[in-house]
Amino acid sequence: MNKIFLIIQREYLSRVKKKSFIIMTFLGPVLMAAMIILPAFLADWSEATHKNVAVLDESGWYYGKFKDQDNISFYQVHNDLDTDKEKALYEKGDLFLYIPKTELNLPVYAELFSTKQAGLNVTSYIKSVMKKEAENKKLLASGIDPNVIKSSKVDIKLSTIRVEEGGIEKKSNTEVEVGLAIFAGIMIYFFIFMFGAQVLKGVMEEKQSRIVEVILSSVKPFQLMMGKIIGIAMVGLTQFLLWILLTGIFLGVFQSGLIGGNTDMMSVLSQGGTSAQIAAAGTETVSADPYAMVTEIISGINFKIMIFSFLFYFLAGYLLFASLFAAIGGAVDHDTDTQQFMLPVSIPLIFSVAMSGVIINQPDSSLSFWLSMIPLTSPVTMMIRIPFGVPVWQIVLSMSLLVTGFVASTWMAGKIYRTGILMYGQKVNYTILWKWLRQKH
Repeated sequence: MNKIFLIIQREYLSRVKKKSFIIMTFLGPVLMAAMIILPAFLADWSEATHKNVAVLDESGWYYGKFKDQDNISFYQVHNDLDTDKEKALYEKGDLFLYIPKTELNLPVYAELFSTKQAGLNVTSYIKSVMKKEAENKKLLASGIDPNVIKSSKVDIKLSTIRVEEGGIEKKSNTEVEVGLAIFAGIMIYFFIFMFGAQVLKGVMEEKQSRIVEVILSSVKPFQLMMGKIIGIAMVGLTQFLLWILLTGIFLGVFQSGLIGGNTDMMSVLSQGGTSAQIAAAGTETVSADPYAMVTEIISGINFKIMIFSFLFYFLAGYLLFASLFAAIGGAVDHDTDTQQFMLPVSIPLIFSVAMSGVIINQPDSSLSFWLSMIPLTSPVTMMIRIPFGVPVWQIVLSMSLLVTGFVASTWMAGKIYRTGILMYGQKVNYTILWKWLRQKH
């Protein structure tokens, strides 16, 4: 154990002292905070180009229906198509909207000409105006007053309440749960591959430089492998915890220093609003009491289980995959040889991310259950399921199977690593790996 501890210490200190580690530790939280905060200010500060749209309506159905909007102005033209289009596009640099006269009772076709790509706000507004006007005329033709239809529309507010054991009711929010699920799953996937790749690279570098021959004169191959895996795991955990801490600090600084007294914008940020909502917060009040609503929603999420599960699945999932990466690194001589072995190991984790949409829509389905039990897919899948509420027995079973999978993978990886780490010049394939697994030492 003392030798493993020394290897862990060496791996940990050698990596945390690197400039790249220090830079990324501080740069990562800044970037994450910036991605949350900056879209609001960029949307607010950016100068939108004002666009003029010339409208030639030969049908006569939409005359005067296009009203000026922010950064969009409409004006009517009454000459022929070619003359008006030429003048609007090339003399004024405007957009040209042409609504042809058709034999249909209701023209629902138009053409928008521009010398540059028309913005989405322009095309969306034109389509919405034409759609609304066409619907109103169809209603009038049927003897129905459009105002009656408009007044009959209502906005339904649906509150989701999860009933737990003992009849305890907790208010939930599907959007928040989906966001947490995606974030947790992607972070697990990202960290496992990022730090697992460091294990693979470190093992291959030591093997190629022949340093490993000197190291193995003092320690056993299994001790070297475990020390390297655990040391890099501690580096990843350190960086992750620092990212969480510093991101919270930077977000607080940005909100207090940049947003200042804009309470509406802070309300949207506290709700995890979109960039469009944040940008609009300067002129609109998003919620009468947003903090009370956010507090109520957050109280329905068991963050203790979320944080504990994330740390467990990150560490256990990393240890499982890192042991396999270490075995691959010890078996091959060159980077190009790793591809045939990396793909089968990576596919389960990639598959679990690809199935995240299905899991989010059906977190209690049989597919979601079994993917959260299989050790190679459970780190991502179970973290996606947990925000939606998972029975404790399923979490315990999943964790137990993951630990069992880690022990089994470590045993297999240890046998491959022990033999392959001192092998040079041999082309390794699956047959040779199977032979190494069956060897008795």
